[in-house]
Amino acid sequence: QVQLVESGGGLVQAGGSLRLSCAASGLTLSSYAMGWFRQAPGKEREFVAHINWSGDRTYYADSVKGRFTISRDNAKNTVYLQMNSLKPQDTAVYYCATSSLSSAVVAPQLRLYKDWGQGTQVTVSS
Repeated sequence: QVQLVESGGGLVQAGGSLRLSCAASGLTLSSYAMGWFRQAPGKEREFVAHINWSGDRTYYADSVKGRFTISRDNAKNTVYLQMNSLKPQDTAVYYCATSSLSSAVVAPQLRLYKDWGQGTQVTVSS
């Protein structure tokens, strides 16, 4: 049974940093590209970042480019999202997800991700 568990969320002041983790079990993470998405109250789930199987190619939403960094440690079956210079508009529940595909076109398409975690809350105060 595939399970993705996000952690590392919390309350942080604007300008601060958080690192989210997504621990995977029931699968070999190196066989999947991974994405991070977020959903704010009353809004649709949106793409944040994507990393390919080996970790040498990444894609970001324009809203987080230069502030967030996605990485992975396949030996630990874990994907990370380092979030710096956080803004109140980054407040959302953050989700990780698996994908069998990876490209700039695929990365932001929510429907192309298969397995999802339960999410972790990130709240940025002004």
